[in-house]
Amino acid sequence: MSVIRRREFVTVLGGAAIAPIALRLPAHAEAARVPTIGFMGASTPSAATQRIAALVQRLRELGWIEGRTVAIEYRWGEGRSERLAELAAEFVRLKVDVIVTEGTVAVIASKQVTSAIPIVFPIAGDPIGSGLVASLARPGGNATGLSALAPDLAAKRLELLREIVPGLRRLAIMANVGASGPMQEMGEVHTAANTLGLAVATFEIRRAEDIASTFEAFKDRADALYICPDPLVNAYRVRINTLVLGARLPTISSVRDHVEVGILLSYGPNLVDLYRRAADFVDKILRGAKPGDIPVEQPTKFDLVINLTTAKVLGLTIPPTLLARAVEVIE
Repeated sequence: MSVIRRREFVTVLGGAAIAPIALRLPAHAEAARVPTIGFMGASTPSAATQRIAALVQRLRELGWIEGRTVAIEYRWGEGRSERLAELAAEFVRLKVDVIVTEGTVAVIASKQVTSAIPIVFPIAGDPIGSGLVASLARPGGNATGLSALAPDLAAKRLELLREIVPGLRRLAIMANVGASGPMQEMGEVHTAANTLGLAVATFEIRRAEDIASTFEAFKDRADALYICPDPLVNAYRVRINTLVLGARLPTISSVRDHVEVGILLSYGPNLVDLYRRAADFVDKILRGAKPGDIPVEQPTKFDLVINLTTAKVLGLTIPPTLLARAVEVIE
């Protein structure tokens, strides 16, 4: 599968331990401790490879070189929200200097175990509504970062889906109802679908075991599928795509990674860019800024990505005007 890109997206402490106890370490050795970032991925390493690379590269540009001037501890929730509090507590025991984590559930889990360690979120659906921050301009507390604004784009995604599926009448929505972000987005999709006169069927999941049975319920009940992403859905995106193709359902999401594994199209914030920008938040905090004083920022790059191979498998023709607007076409 090839990718056509339309636009560039943009201490040495161990040795000291053998010194005689009676000798005091040199001043430079005592100061050799580097700050530590605790990165808690809510999904899996494979789902976040490009995002982490962008974060680490930007940190390097700002003078924070992993393994030299900063240490990074990585932990992964693998789509299981019940693990997040445990991972956050581990960071507290490690006394990391800042926690970087993605998604509302992961940030809440982190805030529940520490009010002292700064938290930076590269992605959060509704920071104010979910109680992560007091306001975008003055977050307060120990968390700040970037809002993904995913729910606000629901109507736009449905318009794009109708351009590809002109006879769209029945829409299925799949969401993890155990997470607040997908629930909010599902409400936005319902509102937009009603405005467009679409019949809507909602299919709820809470765990990986629910995914296959959910697709059984799709049979003959929908012309297209709208996926509300979250760490659970992202972790099992390959399985979901296999089922989507088996059901021959044109599917849209906000996440490019889903299109990369075979889902028809996505439209949403450029997540790689959000992670890159999150590094600037980390830099400010490591240099002494308080997270509660750093305003939450919003996306500036929004990408349309289309999987042309999937379109052909589904027997769909992508309008040339839509192809021209795509940042990336996968074939």
